[in-house]
Amino acid sequence: MESPELSFTLAYVVLSLCFVFTPNEFRSAGLTVQNLFSSWLGSEDVGFIQYHVRRTSITLLVHSALPLGYYMGMCIAAPEKNLGYIHKVSDSWRAFLLLSLCIQLTSWTLVIYWSRHHWHNHPICRALQAHIQPPHPGWGSVATSVNTEFRRIDKFATGAPGARVIVTDSWVLKVTTYHVYMALQSECHVTVTQSRQHQLSPDMASPAQILTLRVDSINPAVTPFDIRCVCVRACKRARVCARYQVKTTCHVSTVSRLISSEYAELREKLHAPIRNSPNVVIHQTMSELFLETFRAHVDLNQPYTLPSGQEVEPCSGCMQVPANTKLVRLCQAEGAPNESECQQCFCRPMWCLSCLGRWFASRQDQQRPETWLSSRVPCPTCRAKFCILDICAVH
Repeated sequence: MESPELSFTLAYVVLSLCFVFTPNEFRSAGLTVQNLFSSWLGSEDVGFIQYHVRRTSITLLVHSALPLGYYMGMCIAAPEKNLGYIHKVSDSWRAFLLLSLCIQLTSWTLVIYWSRHHWHNHPICRALQAHIQPPHPGWGSVATSVNTEFRRIDKFATGAPGARVIVTDSWVLKVTTYHVYMALQSECHVTVTQSRQHQLSPDMASPAQILTLRVDSINPAVTPFDIRCVCVRACKRARVCARYQVKTTCHVSTVSRLISSEYAELREKLHAPIRNSPNVVIHQTMSELFLETFRAHVDLNQPYTLPSGQEVEPCSGCMQVPANTKLVRLCQAEGAPNESECQQCFCRPMWCLSCLGRWFASRQDQQRPETWLSSRVPCPTCRAKFCILDICAVH
């Protein structure tokens, strides 16, 4: 039968590792530093920099207290060792207690040093000081800029609360357990340096690949850092099937390629191009492959000329670009009018080609990409059915 000392040791080690590295089960149960000290940490949305300054400090204190917590727990789990009486314990336990106290005292000393002059010495604040330049007179002004951009809803953010990658209009941020790395988009360049394949992924049924992206800044005071994107596998023949409408059965386990929706979103938010190191290839997502083919087919259709005096409005989907497509029933030219399921759409140009292509793809059977181009979908505005032959580019 196992002794209480061994049982407590194994349980404490497992719980400590889970508390430090925080698996999804602990995060769901709220057993994280962020949740346990939420009342003192405040809101990340209100003050991103201030929140993480406090979070990293309290995380250091809590993690450094784990060895001392083990000693105190052993006082209860193994009372026969008399660990509560320092003069009676063995030299090994006395050395362990001294080491635990030293670790805890060192962490408190470090946090007190960080907090001097309004946290001026904290590593996050020192990282902000590297970006002091007009129009920012001090690191507080830089922190305000980061806080303001973090509150915007159009930022890119992925990952767990203690291990996130955030990209705003001006900043690339990487949140870790004890630090927040940051670089200005206007001063950095990103390079894909490594790819690692994993046959099993706990969050996805398909195999996955992790891409490592290196963020370097032209500012020598900024520390380079790595960020990672997760890629999932999709059928390698999806592009061929979609382009030529070939009726095939695709087996992901035998023939596959890598795609990544996170990588696509990150690439859209970054202003600077992402460079690839030799032997590292980034393939397009299924949606990107379809949109590419979709645009090529629409370019072959008859263009639509706007009536005199009619103005082009912004796209109803993204509101970022002018609406540049019009649905006109043209597929009846391919056969008898009565045989076509398409209907006449009387809507004015309201959608850009990218948004209409995404709408077209979202209405398809995701397990049968070979049928996408030959399918018919309802107009996103009036619900009149149309096919890809009915989509005209506005001139």
